[in-house]
Amino acid sequence: MASPRPTSELPDDSATDRARRPGGRSAAVRRRVLDAALAQLVQHGYDSLSIDVVAERSGVHRTTVYRRWRDVGGLLADVLHEASVDAWRPPDTGSLEGDLVEVNQEVHGALTGDPVTVALIAASFRSGQAATALRAFWTDRYDRCTDIVRRAVDRGEIPAGIDARRLLIAATAPLYHELVLLRSAPDPRLPEQVARSAATAARAGAYG
Repeated sequence: MASPRPTSELPDDSATDRARRPGGRSAAVRRRVLDAALAQLVQHGYDSLSIDVVAERSGVHRTTVYRRWRDVGGLLADVLHEASVDAWRPPDTGSLEGDLVEVNQEVHGALTGDPVTVALIAASFRSGQAATALRAFWTDRYDRCTDIVRRAVDRGEIPAGIDARRLLIAATAPLYHELVLLRSAPDPRLPEQVARSAATAARAGAYG
């Protein structure tokens, strides 16, 4: 699943703001603020975040930052909300196991090679707004991945009546447990091992 980070490819959703308030913030200003917030979080941790620090780092006036986001929680929630409206779709390899392996490889890559993902997960334990936004982000990703399970049922790989969310969590949760909670060393074999176990259990009728 794609990691929760902003992308400059998104449309400018500040058009309504500009219509109400001529000369309002542009998409470029929003991009600078969100990028500055993420950079500060990754480099110096949650405790270093403040409206003043983000404003100085982004080069955007403090009043502008405060008026739109109010506090650090609002900034992080906007980062995660933006990430949730991207065009990411789950893989389609032609088999349940293949799809789960590819999803897990993406998760593994995000947790081991992208400091933004881990930093946002850590921040969610400190900010209620960030926690709510991160929960919505993962819910959206799991909802998109139900296509993997539906296709597997249609192909006759697994029985109908499988609880897609239970299967998907079983296939991905061990990665978060090992890499985020236990802080185990990255193991390139782990994504495939976990995916294979989940697919085997699903074929046997688990997660019904």
